Amino acid sequence: MPTKNQLICHGREEKRRTDRTRASDQCPQKQRVCLRVSTRTPKKPNSALRKIAKVRLSNRHDIFAHIPGEGCNSQEHSIVLVRGGRVKDSPGVKSHRIRGVKDLLGIPDRRKGRSKYGAERPKSK
Repeated sequence: MPTKNQLICHGREEKRRTDRTRASDQCPQKQRVCLRVSTRTPKKPNSALRKIAKVRLSNRHDIFAHIPGEGCNSQEHSIVLVRGGRVKDSPGVKSHRIRGVKDLLGIPDRRKGRSKYGAERPKSK
Protein backbone atom coordinates (compact mmCIF):
# COMPACT_ATOMS: atom_id res chain seq x y z
CA MET A 1 0.00 0.00 0.00
CA PRO A 2 1.54 3.36 -0.96
CA THR A 3 1.88 6.20 1.51
CA LYS A 4 0.11 9.54 0.99
CA ASN A 5 3.41 11.17 0.06
CA GLN A 6 4.12 8.52 -2.58
CA LEU A 7 0.66 9.04 -4.10
CA ILE A 8 1.16 12.82 -4.21
CA CYS A 9 4.54 12.47 -5.95
CA HIS A 10 3.75 9.67 -8.39
CA GLY A 11 -0.03 9.13 -8.44
CA ARG A 12 -1.70 5.97 -9.62
CA GLU A 13 -1.03 4.49 -13.05
CA GLU A 14 -4.06 3.66 -15.18
CA LYS A 15 -4.40 0.08 -16.37
CA ARG A 16 -3.71 -0.30 -20.06
CA ARG A 17 -6.45 -2.04 -22.01
CA THR A 18 -5.42 -4.65 -24.57
CA ASP A 19 -6.69 -4.07 -28.08
CA ARG A 20 -8.69 -7.02 -29.40
CA THR A 21 -8.50 -5.87 -33.01
CA ARG A 22 -4.85 -4.90 -33.29
CA ALA A 23 -4.35 -7.17 -36.31
CA SER A 24 -7.14 -5.51 -38.33
CA ASP A 25 -5.85 -1.90 -38.01
CA GLN A 26 -9.44 -0.74 -37.29
CA CYS A 27 -10.62 -1.91 -40.75
CA PRO A 28 -13.94 -3.78 -41.21
CA GLN A 29 -12.37 -6.33 -43.60
CA LYS A 30 -8.85 -7.15 -44.66
CA GLN A 31 -7.41 -9.18 -47.52
CA ARG A 32 -5.17 -12.02 -46.47
CA VAL A 33 -3.19 -14.97 -47.81
CA CYS A 34 -3.71 -18.48 -46.40
CA LEU A 35 -0.66 -20.11 -44.87
CA ARG A 36 -2.25 -23.29 -43.54
CA VAL A 37 -5.76 -24.80 -43.44
CA SER A 38 -6.54 -27.27 -40.66
CA THR A 39 -9.14 -28.44 -38.16
CA ARG A 40 -9.16 -27.94 -34.43
CA THR A 41 -11.29 -29.34 -31.62
CA PRO A 42 -13.26 -26.81 -29.55
CA LYS A 43 -13.29 -26.22 -25.79
CA LYS A 44 -14.82 -28.57 -23.24
CA PRO A 45 -18.57 -29.19 -23.67
CA ASN A 46 -18.47 -29.08 -27.50
CA SER A 47 -16.91 -31.71 -29.73
CA ALA A 48 -17.24 -30.88 -33.45
CA LEU A 49 -14.17 -30.18 -35.59
CA ARG A 50 -13.77 -26.47 -36.38
CA LYS A 51 -12.17 -25.55 -39.71
CA ILE A 52 -9.57 -22.84 -39.20
CA ALA A 53 -6.91 -21.26 -41.37
CA LYS A 54 -3.73 -19.48 -40.43
CA VAL A 55 -3.63 -16.35 -42.57
CA ARG A 56 -1.13 -13.55 -43.11
CA LEU A 57 -2.60 -10.06 -43.33
CA SER A 58 -1.52 -7.34 -45.68
CA ASN A 59 0.11 -5.67 -42.65
CA ARG A 60 2.29 -8.78 -41.97
CA HIS A 61 0.34 -10.06 -38.92
CA ASP A 62 -0.37 -13.81 -38.71
CA ILE A 63 -3.73 -14.77 -37.20
CA PHE A 64 -6.18 -17.68 -37.12
CA ALA A 65 -9.52 -17.26 -38.94
CA HIS A 66 -12.59 -19.50 -38.72
CA ILE A 67 -14.14 -20.87 -41.92
CA PRO A 68 -17.94 -20.84 -41.45
CA GLY A 69 -20.38 -23.29 -43.03
CA GLU A 70 -20.04 -26.80 -44.41
CA GLY A 71 -17.06 -27.73 -46.52
CA CYS A 72 -14.42 -25.42 -48.01
CA ASN A 73 -12.24 -25.31 -51.11
CA SER A 74 -9.41 -23.20 -49.72
CA GLN A 75 -5.78 -24.24 -49.67
CA GLU A 76 -2.38 -22.67 -49.16
CA HIS A 77 -1.68 -19.35 -50.93
CA SER A 78 -5.36 -18.69 -51.64
CA ILE A 79 -6.38 -15.04 -51.19
CA VAL A 80 -9.34 -14.48 -48.85
CA LEU A 81 -11.24 -11.64 -47.20
CA VAL A 82 -11.45 -11.70 -43.39
CA ARG A 83 -13.83 -9.93 -41.01
CA GLY A 84 -13.88 -9.70 -37.23
CA GLY A 85 -15.88 -11.89 -34.86
CA ARG A 86 -14.49 -14.41 -32.45
CA VAL A 87 -15.38 -18.08 -32.09
CA LYS A 88 -16.38 -18.65 -28.48
CA ASP A 89 -15.28 -22.27 -28.16
CA SER A 90 -11.97 -21.94 -30.06
CA PRO A 91 -9.21 -20.18 -28.12
CA GLY A 92 -7.14 -17.71 -30.14
CA VAL A 93 -9.57 -17.53 -33.09
CA LYS A 94 -10.80 -13.93 -33.30
CA SER A 95 -11.87 -13.54 -36.92
CA HIS A 96 -14.01 -15.12 -39.64
CA ARG A 97 -13.41 -15.59 -43.35
CA ILE A 98 -16.03 -14.19 -45.73
CA ARG A 99 -17.48 -16.81 -48.05
CA GLY A 100 -18.20 -16.17 -51.71
CA VAL A 101 -15.45 -13.51 -52.06
CA LYS A 102 -11.99 -13.92 -53.68
CA ASP A 103 -10.80 -17.56 -53.67
CA LEU A 104 -13.19 -18.95 -51.01
CA LEU A 105 -16.36 -20.24 -52.66
CA GLY A 106 -19.84 -19.82 -51.22
CA ILE A 107 -22.02 -22.73 -50.14
CA PRO A 108 -24.18 -24.04 -53.01
CA ASP A 109 -27.84 -24.99 -52.38
CA ARG A 110 -28.08 -23.03 -49.14
CA ARG A 111 -31.55 -21.57 -48.53
CA LYS A 112 -31.36 -19.79 -45.16
CA GLY A 113 -28.87 -17.08 -44.15
CA ARG A 114 -27.49 -16.96 -47.69
CA SER A 115 -25.73 -13.60 -47.38
CA LYS A 116 -23.49 -14.90 -44.58
CA TYR A 117 -22.33 -17.85 -46.65
CA GLY A 118 -22.07 -16.39 -50.17
CA ALA A 119 -24.89 -18.52 -51.56
CA GLU A 120 -26.75 -17.37 -54.66
CA ARG A 121 -30.50 -17.04 -54.77
CA PRO A 122 -32.16 -20.29 -55.87
CA LYS A 123 -33.79 -20.07 -59.28
CA SER A 124 -37.61 -20.03 -59.08
CA LYS A 125 -39.61 -22.29 -61.36
